[in-house]
Amino acid sequence: MFEDKLEVGCDEAGRGCLAGPVVAAAVILDPNNPIIGLDDSKKITEKKRQLLRLEIEGKALAWAVGICSPAEIDEINILNASFSAMHKALDQIESDFDHILVDGNRFHSYKDIEHTWVIKGDGKYQSIAAASILAKENRDEIMRHLDKKFPDYLWHKNKGYPTKHHREAISRHGSNEHHRMTFQLLAVVQTELQFD
Repeated sequence: MFEDKLEVGCDEAGRGCLAGPVVAAAVILDPNNPIIGLDDSKKITEKKRQLLRLEIEGKALAWAVGICSPAEIDEINILNASFSAMHKALDQIESDFDHILVDGNRFHSYKDIEHTWVIKGDGKYQSIAAASILAKENRDEIMRHLDKKFPDYLWHKNKGYPTKHHREAISRHGSNEHHRMTFQLLAVVQTELQFD
């Protein structure tokens, strides 16, 4: 906690996916209304994340979600799209804040507001952990919705990540508008050269 600073935590979900948007969240927690069990979203079960999402949305002083589509990712690259999604989330926070805590090791400055990036910050700061949970849950919800339209890719299970089954589905059915065309959609097959 940065003394005398009203801080907003930021994190994103979906950077390593082959399909779907990158989703970021920004959260200002209420120090007088604590939420028990906040942690890196990857360390929490899906059921627990869903419960924490509701609690965060109900107890936080402010929260918002920003999204960058696969087309935006292809246009500006995934790193810039991650920052853009965070900025979109921050744009929606109506409460005044004077410090941004960001998970990771890089960030594009937002307006003239002081920021600090923290490696593995979602396991160190409650506001970043809350943002990681909202980003992950919102993105998973999007992928479950898309799975109903495109069931061949099993997005309800892999959420767009480059699993073996996802890549096999791309190989069989091709890609669609929700895939990131600048990503390596199919696994690179290593072949051993034979010389006589």
